[in-house]
Amino acid sequence: MSPPVARRTFLAGAAAATAAATAVGPAAATGQPPRPKPTIVLVHGAFADAGGWSQVISHLTREGHLVIAPPNPLRGVHADSAYLAAFLDTVPGPLVLVGHSYGGVLITNAAHGNERIRALVYVAAFAPDAGETVPELQTKFTGTKLTEAALDFRPYPQGVEGYVKRTAFREVFAGDLSVQEADLLWATQRPGDTATLSEASGEPAWKTVPSYYLVAREDNLIPAAAQRFMAQRAGAHTVEVRASHVAMISEPRTTAALIGKAAR
Repeated sequence: MSPPVARRTFLAGAAAATAAATAVGPAAATGQPPRPKPTIVLVHGAFADAGGWSQVISHLTREGHLVIAPPNPLRGVHADSAYLAAFLDTVPGPLVLVGHSYGGVLITNAAHGNERIRALVYVAAFAPDAGETVPELQTKFTGTKLTEAALDFRPYPQGVEGYVKRTAFREVFAGDLSVQEADLLWATQRPGDTATLSEASGEPAWKTVPSYYLVAREDNLIPAAAQRFMAQRAGAHTVEVRASHVAMISEPRTTAALIGKAAR
């Protein structure tokens, strides 16, 4: 399935994994009750939507995982984190949270204090410490091409939204996809409110929750050096892949393998 087609598939196959929601392994052999498998919650970032996870979802559900990819409101760090935390309250059992890009900020905040979170997985994502902002981490090391010149700003009644311009989208966001695939992503991108840029992150869950990080070495939005810095600071198990910012689309198998490892 090509990425453009995959993006049109909404959580395909997730229901098929329901029967596999309980793990069997060493516990069964010792007569102990099996440890329940976690639900994997995938959180997209700005300039994207949940459809970007489609191929990863396909890989994970074939492995028997239960997966869900809720919408990210993209209205602001505090509001979006509260939205995700409330959503998690409706999902029973243990959880593994996965964030791409700005979605990493949300899993960092929404997981804080939630004892059901088994692991955090960052996919070319922000993993902020308390008090840090997205622009602060994005520009901590040289290399980002998501500058103000690459954005279109469009006001709406409650604020101002930012879109990546078509002329910059492939270079900034999806350099390892075809022009046609990148154009589809550009046309369907979900903008983020510019309020997300000025709001500081809260106390990070990665200080107490096991973390995993997929570093995209050819990322032109979050420089690989910044990703390595955040991964090391969080003590994350790290895998590197030759991919653009949308590593979950261009390298879905590697992305799913890391998430599966976190879920085990």
